[in-house]
Amino acid sequence: MLTAVLLFSVTATFAQAKKKVAVVTFYADKMVDLSDVGLAEIAAIADLKNDPNFNLAPMLQQYHDKFFTDYAKKFPFELADETLVTGNEEYHKFQPTFLGMKQDMSRYQLYPGYEAVDPTWSSANVNGMLKLFPDVDGVMFVYIDFALVKGFGVGGTASTKMRAFTHIALYNKKGDKVFVINEHANSSKTGVMVGGVPVMKPEKIMPMCESALKELMEDLDKRIQKIIDKSGKKL
Repeated sequence: MLTAVLLFSVTATFAQAKKKVAVVTFYADKMVDLSDVGLAEIAAIADLKNDPNFNLAPMLQQYHDKFFTDYAKKFPFELADETLVTGNEEYHKFQPTFLGMKQDMSRYQLYPGYEAVDPTWSSANVNGMLKLFPDVDGVMFVYIDFALVKGFGVGGTASTKMRAFTHIALYNKKGDKVFVINEHANSSKTGVMVGGVPVMKPEKIMPMCESALKELMEDLDKRIQKIIDKSGKKL
């Protein structure tokens, strides 16, 4: 009986001491990076970004569910209930700060209830989130984006692959960076470049994005535990 009481006491103390982190953004960037294929700025990017058929919502849903169901269990801290963030009116009124850059906010496909906020735009965004959620021990920014990479070919004709990236950044109550995870994986499905220009139709690009994200999540399944093992000590 005494042993049971002691075990309960230790468990309860540990649970109380476990820190809590709020995820303050969750989105996918629809602006596919074409730098690797030598076309950083072409009209096809804007067309794709504004094309309703290029819909990343199902992929974002898949990654969101994976993140909160599987990856969340591996963190040495708890993730706050999402409604703490998504139900906060001041959060939805927050205007991100941009330093030395102009942002087209329409490029971001948001998971329902979240806003697009990025710590790389300005440290003021981190501090702003911490002020909005003073009762948590840290804030986390999560998003995915894509880049087209060149494969095999000669001249203007070549194969292409999609590369999916995830960015997971955690900051503590002081605004100090605890860790940043930048992982990527290439799609198993391929596309083509013809005359030096990649085929960017949604029906061609979407399966490549899906394939790349699938490869990325499988990679994270194996690696994320090692990446975050030491993070709890810094929080």
